[in-house]
Amino acid sequence: MAFKRKRAGYGLILPVALLGFGGYFVFAAVQGEYGVFRRVELDAEREVLLAEMELLNQQTRRMQDRTRRLSDDYLDLDLLDERARQVLGVARADEIIVE
Repeated sequence: MAFKRKRAGYGLILPVALLGFGGYFVFAAVQGEYGVFRRVELDAEREVLLAEMELLNQQTRRMQDRTRRLSDDYLDLDLLDERARQVLGVARADEIIVE
């Protein structure tokens, strides 16, 4: 009976190929478009955008309040006086203007 000798490299091809595929999938899970690092980046960006949205909501509420205070239904005379002075450059006769 004649035994055929296997070449030494053929026994390593399958394990090396499987290791390469496994390494690729691990790399993709960590660094890929939907990987762990991308998730961390998106979470950090989300926090920044939420803070910016809260700031914009505060500004919107402040503008809505000022608009309501200048409306026909509710007139704040102090705010009206402030806006008239600022826009028209008006001052009372008994005031001293310092520039």
